[in-house]
Amino acid sequence: MRALCWNGTNDLRVETVPDPTIVNPRDVILKVTMSTTCGSDLHLIDGYIPTMRAGDIMGHEFMGEIVEVGPAVKKVKKGQRVVVPSFICCGHCFYCQNDLWSLCDNTNPNHEMQEPLFGYPTAGIYGYTHAFGGYAGSHAQYIRVPHADVDCFPVPDGVTDEQAVFISDAGPTGFMGADLCSIKPGDTVAVWGAGGVGLMAMQGAYLMGAERVIAIDRLPERLKMAKEHAKAEILDYTKVDVLEALKEMTGGRGPDCCIEAVGMEAHGPGLEYAYDRVKQALFLESDRGEALRQAILCCRKGGIVSVLGVFGLMDKFPMGVIMNKGLTLRSAQQHGQKYVPRLLDHVVKGELDPSYLVTQRFSLEEGPRGYEMFKNKEEGCVRVVFTP
Repeated sequence: MRALCWNGTNDLRVETVPDPTIVNPRDVILKVTMSTTCGSDLHLIDGYIPTMRAGDIMGHEFMGEIVEVGPAVKKVKKGQRVVVPSFICCGHCFYCQNDLWSLCDNTNPNHEMQEPLFGYPTAGIYGYTHAFGGYAGSHAQYIRVPHADVDCFPVPDGVTDEQAVFISDAGPTGFMGADLCSIKPGDTVAVWGAGGVGLMAMQGAYLMGAERVIAIDRLPERLKMAKEHAKAEILDYTKVDVLEALKEMTGGRGPDCCIEAVGMEAHGPGLEYAYDRVKQALFLESDRGEALRQAILCCRKGGIVSVLGVFGLMDKFPMGVIMNKGLTLRSAQQHGQKYVPRLLDHVVKGELDPSYLVTQRFSLEEGPRGYEMFKNKEEGCVRVVFTP
């Protein structure tokens, strides 16, 4: 089969690789009908997350049709159209049973790579380094899905592929970010980053009862999406002092909840950003933390900061601000299995339509060009979808 493979920093190639096979009786083989780029993929492409190996297949946000079923699979069947969360989960361990799906104890065979850094291993992820299991990714014609009865969700009739594909990762991640904020009626929620995850966090915040949502970004096309599709008020951080603007918009108090949806390659206008660029280039730190530091600074006293961006080692972390302001900091990789049914229900009811995130379409063979456009944000690119 054909697949989009990582071969080194900024080196993606479409190659012929072996077809996946049933390894465990709980596996299915999926014919990928649509997969999409994700901002966290850029950290792999740019070489900021180690343990990638030449030939690894990229991609973790996808959907498809089941074409082969292992003998122990009971709930899903051949021919079904399904969407699959990016984290691979067993459904039986303590963490899965407590809706902490991305912390699954049983799906990362390379736990020894994570334990020195995290203390404990997390769940496996498709196409996301060998430290997260070394699983083949979704930018391919076919993919093996372990624990299929737990991790495959049938797509209802009437829900399009363009709507369903973002229920794999961007939707659950954004909604989890809003959920972590424990939003109350009347709350003001500020979201840093108007990419796919940030836009889903904005819509999730409204669906969970927020009165106001404010989007912070620098790209006009993304701010336009935030205003038109997510009904957010918008701030261009290159044109205003974000802290002063948020104070003015909230009567001096600040947002009740702040959601960081940018991660380790954040941009910014100040000296701290320049400092981060230098240290990241020299591999003295892995993260540019401008957006996260700003979210912590801007949140009202006693508020909640929800962190969705991918981070490694961040310098100049403002722990004193968190402690003195009495902030609650909450974070996780996405617990997709918790949110996918709810999100599909929102789509069926017409309350959510994430298909607007598709700004470019490419064949799988054009994968390297798609990622180049996505990385450089060319032609208003928010998300590229690939159709194998």
